[in-house]
Amino acid sequence: MATRIENKKLSKSSSAWMKEHIDDHYVQKAHKDGYRARAAYKLLEINEKTSLIKKGMTVVDLGSAPGSWSQVAGQLVGEQGILIASDILAMDTLPDVTFIQGDFREAEVFDSIMAEVGDRQVDVVLSDMAPNTAGNSAIDQPRMMYLCELAVDFALATLPEGGALIMKVFQGEGTQELRKQMQQDFSKIRSIKPGASRPRSKEMFWIAIK
Repeated sequence: MATRIENKKLSKSSSAWMKEHIDDHYVQKAHKDGYRARAAYKLLEINEKTSLIKKGMTVVDLGSAPGSWSQVAGQLVGEQGILIASDILAMDTLPDVTFIQGDFREAEVFDSIMAEVGDRQVDVVLSDMAPNTAGNSAIDQPRMMYLCELAVDFALATLPEGGALIMKVFQGEGTQELRKQMQQDFSKIRSIKPGASRPRSKEMFWIAIK
């Protein structure tokens, strides 16, 4: 009997989430506009407010799958720009986007990314990375902070002075410490909560200028 009740509760919860997802304005808009996920509108709004991604730039998108940020950034840099996407998961091909599958912490993957950059400089590093959440902040938050630290390390290793990191963070334990640490290496850090972020979500986006 207990198992049946638990399954019924799970079913109700799943149904509620699915209804919210389907009814979501940005989900519907993404489908209509041809974006792979509602996250596209987060980057669009961030760039509207910052104008950091421009025509002809070189952008690296970390944790890119399924590819909505790569779609947006690829459109913003245009044919003269370069968009290099990387993820440990596979990602379907996108026009004018170079995808490198693998863990960018590994030397071989990092070297492959930088080989695509070539003689150019990396202008912007994107990170919409997030862990597979367990619904337990004691587990989810440290995992998220680790991904943020990886993105920061990559940005510091590749960005020139004036380059930018646009990174998703989860507000919670460890964020203040990370921000203080980043203030030593970046000249400016700004927080943005896009309209496409669900109000109850702990996610925030940091824009850091080196």
